[in-house]
Amino acid sequence: MSGTSMDGIDVAAVRTDGVRILERSPGLFVPYSEEFTEKLRSILGSTEPSQKIFAIQKELTDLHGAAFFKFVQKFTYLKGLINLIGFHGQAILHRPPSKFPVGFRTWQIGDGALLARLTGIDVVANMREKDVMAGGEGAPLVSLYHQALAKDREKPLTIVNIGGTSNVTWLGKEGEILAFDLGPGNGLLNDWMSEKARQAFDESGKTAARGHVHEDIIKTFFDSPYFSRKPPKSLDRLDYSKDIVRGLSLEDGAATLTEIAAIAIARGREFFPEPPLKWLLTGGGAHNEFLVQRLQHHLGLTPAQVQNVESVGWSSDFMEAEAWAFLAVRSRKGLPLSLPTTTGVPHAMTGGDFFKAH
Repeated sequence: MSGTSMDGIDVAAVRTDGVRILERSPGLFVPYSEEFTEKLRSILGSTEPSQKIFAIQKELTDLHGAAFFKFVQKFTYLKGLINLIGFHGQAILHRPPSKFPVGFRTWQIGDGALLARLTGIDVVANMREKDVMAGGEGAPLVSLYHQALAKDREKPLTIVNIGGTSNVTWLGKEGEILAFDLGPGNGLLNDWMSEKARQAFDESGKTAARGHVHEDIIKTFFDSPYFSRKPPKSLDRLDYSKDIVRGLSLEDGAATLTEIAAIAIARGREFFPEPPLKWLLTGGGAHNEFLVQRLQHHLGLTPAQVQNVESVGWSSDFMEAEAWAFLAVRSRKGLPLSLPTTTGVPHAMTGGDFFKAH
């Protein structure tokens, strides 16, 4: 899994029949070089294939192949047990039909056939496209994995992934499921820290904690109609920019972007059918102590009600990678990857393209 933060590859394995999660492996993070991250950033928003994109796609796929071998070398007990790879690729364009009635498209670069050849393992890739072509948002897709993980947990329950973009899964007592993108998670803050401090992220939110929040910027940001629109709904990485805090000090910019991330998550509850008993947080942002404190503040909840998913034995850092393995198995079995209440697709829909290893 390579997400919107574009910082590297998360690798994890799951033993599953596409319905039950029978076993989860440890995970491995393989970082990109700064140079490769900049290459990815340079093609964000591209709409047409080019030699440059093909070259970056090959490099991306090669890096995923290398990450796979690092993973099985580290966790040697998995050798010979892996029979399918779920390959997300790198999202460079996301134009769902709700925002682009004409010219809608989602594009995750990555060569599934090449990855199958490199690894000798069958690959499922391109899992968002069928959903978008049928009128869905194409995101978030992790929700059915959240539902499978949480099958024995008390509900209503909310699971929030704070990645480059934040998304939420709300699970009801009667099996109901609702999912949508909330707003910028780590993405803007990481971009800001990279530009202003040459740091990949704001560790524990220490920089933001020293800053002052600029309320005028907050108000302008949330004037966007996206935040009042009913879900299902999704965001593209290019729907927002760190330029909203241009001119602020390092600390004030970090504080303001952290506040935006926290408020965007908290506002998601306006669309829940019923308040959750607990909020479980995953993704890189779940490790940002100051962001979590600000979220608790805006929700008016205690730390016991807003916790990292690790508190229930799940993986915060590798949940999305696990989800892609789970979805790959569902794809091969023709099971749905998305539902009307998770992406707005007209009916439960499977997806993904299969690439046989030779």
